[in-house]
Amino acid sequence: MFLVSIRTTLINGCRQAGKGPRYSNGARLRQWLSRRGRSTIAAEAGASSTPSAAAASLPNSATNRIVGRWLLGCSGLVVGAVVLGGVTRLTESGLSMVDWHLVREMKPPQSQAEWEAEFAKYQQFPEFKIMNHSMTLPEFKFIFYMEWGHRMWGRLVGLAYILPTVYFWRKGYFTRSMKGKVLGLCGFVFFQGLLGWYMVKSGLEEKQESHDIPRVSQYRLSAHLGSALLLYCASLWTGLTLLLPAYKLVETKRLMQLRRFAKGTGGLVFVTALSGAYVAGLDAGLVYNSFPKMGERWIPDDLLAFSPTLKNFFENPTTVQFDHRILAISSLTAITGLYLFSRRMVLPRRAKIAISLLTAMAYGQVALGISTLLLYVPTPLAATHQSGSVALLSLAIWVLAELRKMPK
Repeated sequence: MFLVSIRTTLINGCRQAGKGPRYSNGARLRQWLSRRGRSTIAAEAGASSTPSAAAASLPNSATNRIVGRWLLGCSGLVVGAVVLGGVTRLTESGLSMVDWHLVREMKPPQSQAEWEAEFAKYQQFPEFKIMNHSMTLPEFKFIFYMEWGHRMWGRLVGLAYILPTVYFWRKGYFTRSMKGKVLGLCGFVFFQGLLGWYMVKSGLEEKQESHDIPRVSQYRLSAHLGSALLLYCASLWTGLTLLLPAYKLVETKRLMQLRRFAKGTGGLVFVTALSGAYVAGLDAGLVYNSFPKMGERWIPDDLLAFSPTLKNFFENPTTVQFDHRILAISSLTAITGLYLFSRRMVLPRRAKIAISLLTAMAYGQVALGISTLLLYVPTPLAATHQSGSVALLSLAIWVLAELRKMPK
């Protein structure tokens, strides 16, 4: 009897179990299909909204880093143009190309006949007639290639600014304010090229009343160098502010004083570098090759020899060299004061490194300047001194970038 009851219970359980799974499997199938349909709709909706969401998220921190690195690369190319221009000036090669064509001059002379034709054009201008009348064709090729290299480097700088600007603009990497900045930079590159030719033209003009060595106008030379330095500073500053996060510094009175001190020092460094263009344009580094005195005197007799007095500051080689000395010593004093002032403050590590490097570079730059003067301006040392001025300006901008206020 016991066995019969167990058998009956097992049979009924199996029947119920056989019905249960069939009902459960059907319900589960319907639930799975329903979930699959909902997930497919959600995936399609997400896929359709992804591009617009990505577009709405541009520009972002990743694109800012890309743009920042691009601008730093452009500023490096500008430094190359400044240094190459300085060497071109020191080797007296800047007047070897007597015309300007945007595309045609990209290919230098190839055959002997083309070189002779180019040399014949150069012979018609004052530099050959007064200073280089015994120059040979191989010597002309050297100064030609120096100027040609400088011009081709300028075209490379222009392409490095313009082509990525078009690409980044189409990709949406620029904010509204950044669009204005990059347009300004590209326009400045174009202006710089025109200003360079305007400068060269001043050295090709016949001056009937003058028998001096033909040279470009020191005013135009300083404008050309100054615009290049402005382009460099703007590119470097914008790139650094995109790449270096601003520190959240407590806005104390001493910090605001340090920030103003750093801005004034940076401006003084820029003016000192710009005054070097007048020294180069007038060959003022060759008039008094002694230090600290100028000859036998602290203040030379011909300091204000020109009339009116204001003319001395821009056209008298003695005054121009004297001014450059004063500006250099003033810059060194200001940077030393900035370093000592910053040592009494709690600053981020990167800011302290920047100020320390600025101070070390200032002393090195002054040593280079004095050596260049005492050795009668040898080309390698003079080119290094000019490069040092750009390095000093770069460090001043880095200091300002580290001390800038947090954006609101």
